[in-house]
Order: sequence, then C-alpha cells, then structure tokens
Amino acid sequence: MAKPVARIVGGVGLLAILVLLAVSFLPQPVPVDVAPVTQGRFEQTVDEDGKTRVRERYVVSAPLAGRVLRIQLKEGDAIARGGLLAVMLPAAPALLDVRTEQELKERLAAAEDESRRTKAVVERASAALKQARIDFNRSRELARERLVPPAQLERDELNVTLRRKDLEAAEFEDRVAGHQVEVARAALLQVRKGIDPGAAPDRLEIRSPVAGRVLRVLQESESVVALGTPLLEIADPSDLEVVVDVLTTDAVQITPGIPVRIERYGGGQPLDGRVRLIEPSAFTKISALGVEEQRVNVVIDLASASEQWRTLGDGYRVEARIIVHEEQDAVKVPAGALFREGERWTVFVLDGGKAKKRVVEVGRRNGVEATVAKGLEVAELVVVYPSDAVKDGVKVRRRSGEG
Repeated sequence: MAKPVARIVGGVGLLAILVLLAVSFLPQPVPVDVAPVTQGRFEQTVDEDGKTRVRERYVVSAPLAGRVLRIQLKEGDAIARGGLLAVMLPAAPALLDVRTEQELKERLAAAEDESRRTKAVVERASAALKQARIDFNRSRELARERLVPPAQLERDELNVTLRRKDLEAAEFEDRVAGHQVEVARAALLQVRKGIDPGAAPDRLEIRSPVAGRVLRVLQESESVVALGTPLLEIADPSDLEVVVDVLTTDAVQITPGIPVRIERYGGGQPLDGRVRLIEPSAFTKISALGVEEQRVNVVIDLASASEQWRTLGDGYRVEARIIVHEEQDAVKVPAGALFREGERWTVFVLDGGKAKKRVVEVGRRNGVEATVAKGLEVAELVVVYPSDAVKDGVKVRRRSGEG
C-alpha cells in the first residue's frame, strides 16, 4: 500500500518539475512603457533664444571738432525732449577752416535732404494707417452681419497695429532728422564765427531730439573729440521689442501676426507677443557644434500689459515659442511612439496583452507629440520608445508603477 502512494507522490512531484521547466522556457512578456492616445490642444512651435531691444535708439555724436565738457548724465537718467545732453567748445581756427566750413555745408545739405525724406515717410505711413483703419471698420461692420470670417477681422485689426507702429517709427526718424538739421546748422554757424577774426566761438549746447533715458555714456570725461565722435546713446527703454534669430528653414513657416509666448525671462507668467516682421535678409551663424547655419531675425512685439514686463531692459535674454500651427481638438500621440517603416509611420498598440503593429497617418509634429489623422482612437494605449524585443504580436506587460 505504501509503495503505490510513494509512486503517486513521486509522479506528482516529477510532473510539477516538468511543468515548471516548461513554463520557464516559455517566452516571457516584454516590459514596455505605454501612453494613451489623447485629444486636445496641439501646438507646433519654433523655439529659440532671443533678446530684448529698444525699438528706436539714438546715438548722439559730436557735431564738430572741439572740446566736449564733462558729461554729467549717468546711465539710466531720464531726459526730456530738448534736454541738455552735452556742451562743446569748438576748436580754435585752423588753416583748413574753409575746408571744414565746406564739409559742414555739405553735411547740412545732407541733413536737410534726410529731413525731407523722413517727412515723406511720415506722410506715407500716416496714409497707410488711415487706410488700415478704414479696412478694419469695414470688416467690423461686415463681421456683425456675419459676411466676413472672424479671421479677416483679426487680420485687419493686426494691420492697424502694424501700421501704427510704422507711423511711430517714421515720426521718430523725422524728429531725429530735424534735430540733425539743427545741429548741422549750429555747427556751421560756430565755424563761421571762428573764421571771422572779430567773433569768438560760442559754447555749443547739444540737446536731445527725443524723450527717453540714457542707455550709455560713451564719452564721460572732458576731452578733445573729432567731428562725429559718439557721445551718448539714448532711447525709451519702455518701448521694447524682442529679436529672435531662427533657421531659415523654420522662418518660411512664420508669418507676421502669429502668436508668440515669451518664457524664461526671469518673471512669473509667460508673456504674450506677436510677430511683427521677418527681416528680408539672412546671415550665416556658427552653431555650438561648429556647423554653419543660415539664420534670419524675427522681430516680435510684446502684447502683454506693460506692468508684466516693466522690469525688462535692453538686451535681456528671453526664450520665445513662435506658434506656427495650433489645433484645439487634435487627436495626439507621444512622438516617442512613432517609428518609420519604409515611407509609413507606425505604432505598436496594446491589444489584449499583445503589441499590435498599426500604420497611422501623421499630421504635424513637435518635439513632444504628433497629431494623428487616421489609425488611432482616443484612449487607446500605445507603446512608447519600443525596444527591439517588441514585435508584432509579442506579449507585453506594462512596467510596474504605471497607472
């Protein structure tokens, strides 16, 4: 009786060992990371570093040769339009003063020509702004009756903003040109007094053509300077724009008016901006890897309230995300789930504990996710960064710790 029981127990033990051996040699499920297919807002952006700069700056230079007295202004000092910037004592008469007088005559004529040109630019910019406002008012009336799409109204409103900026820039140039005429005329008068033996040269006061602040004092100490020597740089630091250089291959996707987010500038909330201009000429820049790149500057206007960026100054570093495309209800998949198979985009979908290969139609991509037009449904699970062990039909298991 004992022998049959022992045989049975031995047989059961042997069978259990065989089963364990068989199970140990069966293929094990491959551990994978998975992520769900989602639906929501999608952005395709061009991300680059940039810097702020004042929109209009003016370098004050010596209108003639002579001694400039010590400049009392310091960086950051406010200056009103017409405020005193520097005082010069014209140089004593020399043998070539007649030649100097002729040079200053030509300089005055050039300044007067420039003044006439800037006045014409102001008139043209004013007319363009007037026409933009007419177009915007017309679009607004038509939009109330739903005869034009909202996008048209937004474009016309943006056009008004751009034309107003153009007019402000033209008026700044016109004021500067008028100031240059006055300075050139005063310098010529001083030289003529110096040539006349009976007249003594007067002190020449250099005044500001615009209101703003002193950015830099280039010639602080009293010194003898030549004609055209830079003395100060002034601008309005509250009138800022952002300049970002991007690859020319990215620039072709950027158009004036598209939104921008300014991040990592040292403040809290990101700032809103709008592309105002893509400069027409590109330049060559050497990347950190030593590769030559063709880049072009993109100029961005800050659209957020000035209280949010009042601590920014000229030349501050920022990061800009230029939004070249956005969708509100896009079907999205992590970019790490996509891989190429020939000319087609493919993913592995988690189906019944197995990885199933599926061809998908991909729309747009950014560095994090991509939109899918066909091939996937919302809430399906896809394998992210699949290893070589993941094949079509292979059993997989989600890594521990995933929800």
